[in-house]
Amino acid sequence: MFRIGLGHDTHRLGPGDGLVIGGVRIPHDHSAIGHSDADVLLHAITDALLGAAALGDIGELFPDTDPANKGRDSADMLRRAMDHVEKPGWRIVNLDCVIFAQRPKILPHRPAIRRRIAEILGIDEAAVWLKAKTGEGIGPIGEELAVAAECVALVERA
Repeated sequence: MFRIGLGHDTHRLGPGDGLVIGGVRIPHDHSAIGHSDADVLLHAITDALLGAAALGDIGELFPDTDPANKGRDSADMLRRAMDHVEKPGWRIVNLDCVIFAQRPKILPHRPAIRRRIAEILGIDEAAVWLKAKTGEGIGPIGEELAVAAECVALVERA
């Protein structure tokens, strides 16, 4: 039995010293603004996996009203969500992810991001794919006001 989940996240950008994307710190003149570490990619993956297993979403597991989640490492949230997904017998087949950012360029960081996601989830790096799109100078992404990510996750009964 296979199931598909879709995850999405968006964070505002502000002045700063870098972004955390996929668990990797990327130098940049902006930072994402969020309650946790604002890692849009790990948040999208978390939601995709929880959705595929019909187990809620990131906001239910880690509400931003809980002070314990302030500044929280998104890798920890993803690991805990994966525990919920594995408990009823689901395992990841693959993840297909997209980062939407005008800058910085993601391509030079793609290998490190794929490795880090695979490490967090305990899966083969070949099961994680990542691509990036700019906003072509249009809208919040193109005007560098926001960064976003989407993920499609395929899971199967173990």
